[in-house]
Amino acid sequence: MKLTRITAIATAVLAAAPALAQEAAEAAAATTTRSPLENAVIAVAAAMTMALSVIGAGAAVGKVGAAALGAAAEKPEVLTKSILFVALAEGLCVLGFVIAIMLTQKII
Repeated sequence: MKLTRITAIATAVLAAAPALAQEAAEAAAATTTRSPLENAVIAVAAAMTMALSVIGAGAAVGKVGAAALGAAAEKPEVLTKSILFVALAEGLCVLGFVIAIMLTQKII
């Protein structure tokens, strides 16, 4: 019974896909162009996003990395757990990079 419902839903979605694609294309064509000032503000926002996320991630990795190595010197078995916190701090930088790329895409 569930397989029949899933198949019916999938068929309905695939049948509606061309109409949804046409609506998306019409919406994209209807967008207005931005002024040079708006593009400059978006570019500054992307640069600030990247700069602040890199500075924040660097500070976090510096503090957390030093604490992780200090803890690992006393208890070597906690090194793998503490590396996770360093990776979370680096994830901040990656997130800032992704947001900066998304902002840059708005300029084009």
